Amino acid sequence: MRIHASVLGGTMLASLSVFPISYASAHASLERAEAQPGSFKAVMRIPHGCDGQATHTVTIGLPEGFIDAKPMPKAGWTLETETGDYAEPHDLHGREVTSGVRSVTWSGGDLQEGHYDEFVVVGGISNVEPGAVLNFPTTQLCADGEVAWVEIADEGVDPHSLDYPAPALTVVAAEAEGGEHAHGHAAHAHGDHAHGGDAAMSAEAEPVTVGDLTISGYWTRATLPNQRVGGGYLVVQNAGSDDDRLVAVTSPVTERSEIHEMAVENDVMTMRRLDDGIAIPAGESIALEPGGYHLMFQDLSEGFVEGETVSVTLEFENAGEVTLDLLVLPAGSREAGGSQEHQH
Repeated sequence: MRIHASVLGGTMLASLSVFPISYASAHASLERAEAQPGSFKAVMRIPHGCDGQATHTVTIGLPEGFIDAKPMPKAGWTLETETGDYAEPHDLHGREVTSGVRSVTWSGGDLQEGHYDEFVVVGGISNVEPGAVLNFPTTQLCADGEVAWVEIADEGVDPHSLDYPAPALTVVAAEAEGGEHAHGHAAHAHGDHAHGGDAAMSAEAEPVTVGDLTISGYWTRATLPNQRVGGGYLVVQNAGSDDDRLVAVTSPVTERSEIHEMAVENDVMTMRRLDDGIAIPAGESIALEPGGYHLMFQDLSEGFVEGETVSVTLEFENAGEVTLDLLVLPAGSREAGGSQEHQH
């Protein structure tokens, strides 16, 4: 047996027996191997347990240059983070930041040997030159041991030659103006984008397609000081021949993301949570907008800032999941174009 003493984000994990892995495809890996500077959604793929045993804990160390990290909670797992100082200060939307989350641990789960799962952290790539490689050392803990994907290749060494390579991301140069936006403004299914967009972005979101559904006009409002809730709005068009349903919403900005409906009953404005979601009939469009259906983000730890974005993942009954960035428009906006409510 080989023994690993793995250090993730400054935390020494207890060294246990390391189970041998005999096939390269079994490696823990990032969904994307390359990314431009700016917002990045790190999706860590864990394809198995530990030599027949279930994985109960996954820890991901975050590299220098990956800042403003926000992990996505997982049902059935306990989420913990460790913070620390960055090696150098970073500019985050005009604000200097010197510290943040350096490692993330999901524990108490049950990822069986024959199953597959993903663990998500969104953040931003900052002060990193094109060509640089960012390593995300990742460890799986099981009942009697661990699999530690922490080996980092020396210069000139093929990472594929390592037994337990740390999942790696290569930073590539941002495309010139006119090409794809460096922050990835248009999201796709299991999208690649995260909280923290460009203050100069367009007020119109590019349509996103998943299955037979097209999602457009997605946005949210800037929150006011001490405001702990936020709303999300969008339009879903079903071009298919079968009905679909929006069944869930999640976001790294809060552990309480819900689907709500606001309506007037007996001259009283009421709001209720839709546990069954929202039906998207075949051939029709459904709008989530102020005063009607909407997404609700509760117990926010940070406010929504005008000009930034908020990452959300929508789950549809048939079409599956899609992740996109809600544009943060001015407080009081009533529609995606940014018009304001009349204030008395």
